[in-house]
Amino acid sequence: MTVNKTYRIVLRKEPEGTYTAFVPSLPGCITYGDSVEHALEMIKEAIEGYVAVLKEEGETVPDDNETLEYSLQVAV
Repeated sequence: MTVNKTYRIVLRKEPEGTYTAFVPSLPGCITYGDSVEHALEMIKEAIEGYVAVLKEEGETVPDDNETLEYSLQVAV
């Protein structure tokens, strides 16, 4: 049975113009792409592979279904 999971993806633009993508709830799930679209394609593949390994090893598959996210701007 397939279950839909939600994952928060963080994209960071690198100085050379590429984008690093990572999933905070899946430690070590990180990749990059030449554009935002490419980085999103790559991180989707990385998530699918990461989750497949967790399932094979009988581990719990975490997700961000109940995660709330806020951004605050702070003067420093």
